Amino acid sequence: MNSNHEAAILVVDDEHGHRLMVRAVLEDAGLKVQEASSGAEALKIMADRPPAAAMIDLRMPGMDGLELLNRLLKIDPHLPVVLLTAYGSVGSAVAAMKHGAFDYLTKPADNDEIKAVAARALEHRRLAEESLKAPDRRAEDEGPALVGESPAMMRLNELLEQAGPSEATVLIQGESGTGKELVAERLHALSPRRHGPLIKVNCAALPTNLLESELFGHSKGAFTGAVRDRPGRFQLAHGGSLFLDEISEMDLAVQAKLLRAIQEKTVEPLGAARTVHTDVRILAAANRNLKELVEKGEFREDLFYRLAVLEAPIPPLRDRLADLPLLTAHFLRQLGEKNRKQARNVSPAFMEALKRHSWPGNVRELMNVLERALILARSDTLGPELLPPQLSESAAFSQTEGPAPSSGETEADPLETAEREALIKTLEANDYHRQRTADALGVSRRTLQYKLKKHGLTNR
Repeated sequence: MNSNHEAAILVVDDEHGHRLMVRAVLEDAGLKVQEASSGAEALKIMADRPPAAAMIDLRMPGMDGLELLNRLLKIDPHLPVVLLTAYGSVGSAVAAMKHGAFDYLTKPADNDEIKAVAARALEHRRLAEESLKAPDRRAEDEGPALVGESPAMMRLNELLEQAGPSEATVLIQGESGTGKELVAERLHALSPRRHGPLIKVNCAALPTNLLESELFGHSKGAFTGAVRDRPGRFQLAHGGSLFLDEISEMDLAVQAKLLRAIQEKTVEPLGAARTVHTDVRILAAANRNLKELVEKGEFREDLFYRLAVLEAPIPPLRDRLADLPLLTAHFLRQLGEKNRKQARNVSPAFMEALKRHSWPGNVRELMNVLERALILARSDTLGPELLPPQLSESAAFSQTEGPAPSSGETEADPLETAEREALIKTLEANDYHRQRTADALGVSRRTLQYKLKKHGLTNR
């Protein structure tokens, strides 16, 4: 540990009996403990003998746990603070995690839970200090920020810079093709866990029985075909991060087991009579609104709040068209290396067509369009003749002024209209073949079906 503080845990609780109980549990685990019965006493200890971590009661007279949390983090921004709270105040504890708390425990906490969260807090402190000792190497590991200078992307990059070094779960929300996996990779690269694994699971790609086995593992003989023990993704991600993509598609039964795994930091492999401890940071992504799914009873509310300690919304490409020149230059460099071809410029007409398109497939569709143009180009300047049909047609449509709406009518959203026209043109260009249309747009078939239903095109 850093010589500026002791390798001790500060326990702050106005209840003498509970404070002594937590102290006894921590000392039984071989840890040093400092005690304070109030926020003021805790701040004095911070000034005299800074601890490595802290466990503080949420409800205390005078200075409560939230105020103490904020003041402790102003003194030491890297201090892992665990909140101790009654069951009925869990919502307040979750809210506090958005302001920098490391984790929380509900009273009365199990002895093993107290030891486990203390160990995680001290390990987090150790990793954070190691990363601070090598800032130059850390900058290399973090890699570049996400491409974009629009206000929405600047806010997203700022959020990732703040959230990355924490242990908080992050819910990444955005349409298909916006780059949710890239955001997860950025969060992992910014964290003290970056030298550990980043394990990815697409929850929509596996049926329920296989998803459970993938996540939690199984023992030999657990089911037909289980010829050997197999660790799950939680175990493979130990010491690193676990990215759960398209979590909105997860079955309710698996959601319940996932919630338990996150809360207890343990998993029980299928067919096993034992639990396995895991040290994993959860990053989750959804292209559907989880709050709406909670209201419909299709997603567990308690799991939603566990996942959404921090939320990272990714704007669709149509809402940040100002980033198109930067994105185009960035992708052409990448794609040029991949395909061993260079494109030094794009013509004004080509860029204008990009700006007029509605981008239902978002950034993934843009990459497909640019790669196609790069491969077909015969010069180092890309012109509009290299655009696929859905772009050139939708661009032409966008430039055509329709009749003014009659009195009392609501004018159609031009972006929605352009997206519908782009879908129609792409369907026609691909002979109404769903998979080829999805590929051309750079979206999954599931997303294509959603958009066709949204625009009343399911019978096309």
